[in-house]
Amino acid sequence: MPSDKVARKREASSEIAVFAPWPLFTITIEKLASGEDEVYFHAGGQGVWAARMAAELGGKALLVGPVGGEARTLIEALVRSEGLDMRAVPIRHANGGYINDRRGGQRKEIATVPPPRLDRHEVDDLYNAALAEGIRCGTMIVTGVPDGKVVPVEIYTRLARDLQANDVISVADIAGTVLDAVEEGLTLIKVSHEELQAAGLAKDDSRKSLMKAMESLRKKADNIVVSCAGAGALALMQDRFWEAKAPQLTPRDHSGAGDSMTAALAVALSRGDEPDACLKLATAAGAMNVTRHGRGTGNLHDIEIVAGRVQIEELK
Repeated sequence: MPSDKVARKREASSEIAVFAPWPLFTITIEKLASGEDEVYFHAGGQGVWAARMAAELGGKALLVGPVGGEARTLIEALVRSEGLDMRAVPIRHANGGYINDRRGGQRKEIATVPPPRLDRHEVDDLYNAALAEGIRCGTMIVTGVPDGKVVPVEIYTRLARDLQANDVISVADIAGTVLDAVEEGLTLIKVSHEELQAAGLAKDDSRKSLMKAMESLRKKADNIVVSCAGAGALALMQDRFWEAKAPQLTPRDHSGAGDSMTAALAVALSRGDEPDACLKLATAAGAMNVTRHGRGTGNLHDIEIVAGRVQIEELK
């Protein structure tokens, strides 16, 4: 990341815009120790989970996403109840959502409503809102969409370029056709080792194969971070390779760890942290998330303590 951009971010506000093209309503059923059922209502979707962690880490998160139908009132209320701001873009159809049953200890999806596909006017409104708020905040987390759904992937081609042209720090957690669509302009791409293999960019999960895949993404972003599940992360930042190893923790729920890492990277870059500090915070945020129920959740104090246990090595 250019040094002048880092300097500007140190002087700027801590507000981080989050491009969230498919916010959801979520209902989770769990069993209490007493044996009684408990029902939890939350806003969800990749953008919401990343925003939740960004706010926990000290950033003021602003969601930019489409809302409509009966779900609109619910999602907006749930987002704001968590202390998050939202730039709501009105759409005709209702948002998607799901109901999960975790009374047996594992997530069991019992009902799913897919997110709607936006029409061309709604896509334009969403794009303008995302670009404007990204410019205003100076930092944006860009989250993806399911392949072939919600919005045309070319929106990501334009958004990456336009954010770069306006000196916005952009941290994208994308894969599949969305990753293919981005040609240039991102500050950082966060992707998992499984996603690199699924895309045919890495033959296996060996360090050599993943590093080669990261090199192939250099035209799309200045920096690349690859999450490697319990093994930690590999990174290509400031033209150097790094490896981050997380401390050993017993996992409870793996979902949401990648979104927590993405949020931590955005917060760290927005305040001008060096690569080792960025990776320590991101690795700790992801590692702590898997010890909890709830995507994109954690405690700043706890995460900072665990970050002190993350081992960082520069790879030659």
